[in-house]
Amino acid sequence: MDIYVIMQVIILFAAIFLGVRLGGMGIGYAGGLGVVLLSLGMGMFPGQIPWDVILIIMSAIAAICALQLAGGLDYLVRIAESILRKNPKHINYLAPTVTYFLTILAGTGHTAFSMIPVIVEVAKSENIKPSVPLSIAVVASQIGITASPVSAAVVAMSGFLEPYGVNYPTLLAICISTTFVGVMITAFIMSTFANNDLSSDPVYQERLAAGHVAPPREKSTDFHLKPGAKTSVLIFLIGIICIVFYATAISKNIGIIKPVIFGRNDAIIGFMMIIAAAITFFCKLDTAELVNTSTFKSGLSACVCVLGVAWLGDTFVKGHIPEIKALASSMVTAYPFLLAVAFFFASTLLYSQAAKLHKPWYQL
Repeated sequence: MDIYVIMQVIILFAAIFLGVRLGGMGIGYAGGLGVVLLSLGMGMFPGQIPWDVILIIMSAIAAICALQLAGGLDYLVRIAESILRKNPKHINYLAPTVTYFLTILAGTGHTAFSMIPVIVEVAKSENIKPSVPLSIAVVASQIGITASPVSAAVVAMSGFLEPYGVNYPTLLAICISTTFVGVMITAFIMSTFANNDLSSDPVYQERLAAGHVAPPREKSTDFHLKPGAKTSVLIFLIGIICIVFYATAISKNIGIIKPVIFGRNDAIIGFMMIIAAAITFFCKLDTAELVNTSTFKSGLSACVCVLGVAWLGDTFVKGHIPEIKALASSMVTAYPFLLAVAFFFASTLLYSQAAKLHKPWYQL
């Protein structure tokens, strides 16, 4: 390994470390800095920016912003809260189930943020450590991205697998069943083997006695449903169904719609914008308020992070394709499961489950 490669690796991890220290959109900023240093300082060609991933995230966030402003997201959270509070003893199973299906519906894990306070309160009321259901729920929301019919990760994967005879509905059936079973197995392990007893936690009891932690609260009764909440949820659900139907209809192995003029990526972006427009029109939303929603802010942050970090990772990998192939090909051939491990670490490196399926990643 020559000095240039060592310096490139140092720049890569230094940029990632700086991004972690900055936090938030700073992760994306540091990624852009790393690309500039690798290109201008080390002579590496810039990698490919995953524009389709970013655009799908942006369109999904646009629709969810409208859903949130109309009260639809609060309505869904209220339904989920009722499910959790009616079955508090099963919080370790129901919390990840709720966040998993919220993510599948929306195509983004940002919807899970609204459930965190509810999960904490329900867990505390049952003397269960909130860290147990919270940890499973957060993981479930991220795993749900890889099974959502409107997520960039599933769209990218379907485009990659379709030439091999795996159509869109088959991919969804496999992803949803396997990921959900995996989530439930994790919930079982945590419920059975982890210490769930909150009263046995001395740190919590000390903070509770000192008044630093609020005791469990009953379900809030001052919830006011906005006039357009149910309408916005109905519009959103109809839109998601249309996306799934269209994406299935244009699948090569099904071929209901031929020729395909409007591709799957374009369809998701277009339908999401239609959903946002319909919610805005029928629920009479003030469009100036959309940018003030928490979903918009977190979604914009995610786009910037994907832009910077995915670009950085792609730049580095693109410059070392032969070396990585030589190192990985024999190992993956002998142990195919290592491909999943590689994708796992690639996702953490690129800050996106979908970005790793772009060139040059799938060429590995």
